[in-house]
Amino acid sequence: MSSGSSRNQTLSFLMGRFREAGIRPYTRLGQNFLVDLNLLRLLLKTADLGPDDVVLEVGTGTGSLTHLLAEQVRAVVTVEVDPQLFQLASEELQGLSNVTRLQLDVLKGKNRLNPLVLDAVREQVAAAPGRSWKVVANLPYHIASPLLMNLLALDEPPRLMAVTVQKEVAERIVARPGVKSYGAMSIWIQSQCRVELVRIMSPTVFWPRPKVESAIVAIALDDARRGRIHDRAQFHQFVRALFTHRRKLLRSELAAAFKHRLSGPEREAIVARLGLGPEARAEQLDPDTILALAEAFGPVDGPVPGARGGD
Repeated sequence: MSSGSSRNQTLSFLMGRFREAGIRPYTRLGQNFLVDLNLLRLLLKTADLGPDDVVLEVGTGTGSLTHLLAEQVRAVVTVEVDPQLFQLASEELQGLSNVTRLQLDVLKGKNRLNPLVLDAVREQVAAAPGRSWKVVANLPYHIASPLLMNLLALDEPPRLMAVTVQKEVAERIVARPGVKSYGAMSIWIQSQCRVELVRIMSPTVFWPRPKVESAIVAIALDDARRGRIHDRAQFHQFVRALFTHRRKLLRSELAAAFKHRLSGPEREAIVARLGLGPEARAEQLDPDTILALAEAFGPVDGPVPGARGGD
């Protein structure tokens, strides 16, 4: 099997390649491969790649996307957790000197990125002036939310992320105030980035077919927005606190989060100063208003019980 064949990842190619290797897709690890070549090209177009870019790909798969990336950018760091698939992809990617292949989990637990992955990316970015990095990937469903959240917690996050995710996650990323999917994840990402839902994708464009729809999303870092957040860890905790019980009134959530540090009148004065009425709820407030609240209230009292970081 020639290494170049993986660039034309089709259903027949994948089924034949897996059969030759004597392996099957492991759906528990999110091994659903994009077999529509037009959508693969759309993902690449969305990434707006340049010759000095360094790209992190999470989920090497058979190396199809990796090949296409390597032709357009300075360096690719590609990560695959499955040892059998890593070996298969290594055979397909032979001879590509600008590809670094890592066989490991991109996450160390749910709330931390694997430092070996970050070290590999930083090494490529630092190798010459003018380099920046992006994330381009057909992300496994089960890691998409924590991965995106953690990437934006970095001091030097990717300039752009063009990824495929579950449609539900995509809707949360781009959601506006007042809709059901709007929550902590929406605010955390939109407070730092410009976001776009590029295309919704049917299960039929993947093999094996997932049970849900997917989407291509673009998440572009916005330095001006990000620069307004003085303490990202504190802001993230504040946002999570507001959405611990998303249907509660804003004043109730603030009372629970700041009962030890601020008195009732002090809390009321801050809310009134920001022009928020007694019936306001967090799910109705845009990211700018949430940020203004976070800056005015400061650190939350202790840990946030029951909050979901990707909500």
